[in-house]
Amino acid sequence: MLWVVVLLFSTPAAAQGERGPVIVLTAEGPLTPAMYEYLARGLRLAEQRGAQAVVFELNTPGGSIDLMNKMVETIRASRIPVVVYITPRGAMAGSAGTVITLAGHAAAMAPETVIGAASPVSSEGQDLGETMEAKAKNILKATVRSLAERRGEKAVQMAEETIESASAVSAREALEIGLVDFIAGDLQDLLRQLDGFTVQARDEEIVLHTAQAEVQRVGTTFIEKLLGVLTNPTLVFLLLTIGVQAILIELSSPGGWVAGFIGVVCLALAAYGLGVLPVNWFGVVFLITAFILFLLDIKAPTHGALTAAGVASLIVGALVLFNSPSVPNFQRVPVPVIVGTSLASGGIFFVILMFAVRAQKSPVRMGVESMVGRIGIAQNDINPVGLVQLGGEQWTAELSEGEEPIERNERVEVTAVQGLRLLVRKARK
Repeated sequence: MLWVVVLLFSTPAAAQGERGPVIVLTAEGPLTPAMYEYLARGLRLAEQRGAQAVVFELNTPGGSIDLMNKMVETIRASRIPVVVYITPRGAMAGSAGTVITLAGHAAAMAPETVIGAASPVSSEGQDLGETMEAKAKNILKATVRSLAERRGEKAVQMAEETIESASAVSAREALEIGLVDFIAGDLQDLLRQLDGFTVQARDEEIVLHTAQAEVQRVGTTFIEKLLGVLTNPTLVFLLLTIGVQAILIELSSPGGWVAGFIGVVCLALAAYGLGVLPVNWFGVVFLITAFILFLLDIKAPTHGALTAAGVASLIVGALVLFNSPSVPNFQRVPVPVIVGTSLASGGIFFVILMFAVRAQKSPVRMGVESMVGRIGIAQNDINPVGLVQLGGEQWTAELSEGEEPIERNERVEVTAVQGLRLLVRKARK
């Protein structure tokens, strides 16, 4: 009898323990390579920990088709069911985010969220053209049809409309047509509704038991956070501007290493961001022209004319690089930031220009010429030859022609240098 009681109480506990935890991943912002790596790493951890499901909390305006395809392939290849959850309130799964949501083995939305507007965007941010756009749309529509066919005819039709006409729907509308499976106020509400829900992962039907499951959140690593930040177009523009400025400062006054080091680091970080963002590379021509003009104004001062032209070229280059019509709005640099940074760059180079002009006009401070006009103290009577103390050194001095004798401790002024002898006179008060 005792063994029967033990068996009755231990079997449910063992079964509960075998169900595994629920892994929660959170992704916010445009699709980036760092986000893809984070998702792939999270799914690997889920398999290692024996998780029964992964909840992928998503809030994105979209991104490139290439990254979207990689994320969709990773989700569909997962042995662990992936539940894509559009959250928090006010969030969206726009553009590529729509397809990623449909790729989930289950999908949910928080109240006051939206999904749709899945227009195709190239990874380079260039205009696709009529033919390429048609091809991209047809491929995407075929993709969403295969992902949404299990959800019914209305869901398939709406999924196609999000691509063809950039349609978008609210959470309630998406639930009514079967585009998503649940509307959940928070994660606990979602897990409660998922309990007993059947999903199909890699041709295997899996019944979820999530009501009492352990929740394990997996955050991004430092490198993933850093790479994610480096895809912010505003930060990339600032890094690019600072990096080139620092390099030009190093070139204009060589001998140090701080400016050069800062410049190389900033340009390296900016290069990563430019390689990820959909930019128009023609803008780089204007940026290079701008900084060449700045450098020329330092080397051959034109009283700021070249600097002004450089500022204009910098503004045009940044607008072409980051804000071309083919670049998505959410990946553009605010125009006030571009103008303000360009004016600040021009101001910095104008200050450097003023120092350069002043240095050219200042008297020579080295060699024999630097001695003329300096003031010293007579160490003895000079009539016509004696000694003077000048800058911590004693020099043999001789009266300049026509000058009256100088007494000891009187102030003297150097009028000329003859070999190792100074010609002096009484310093004028």
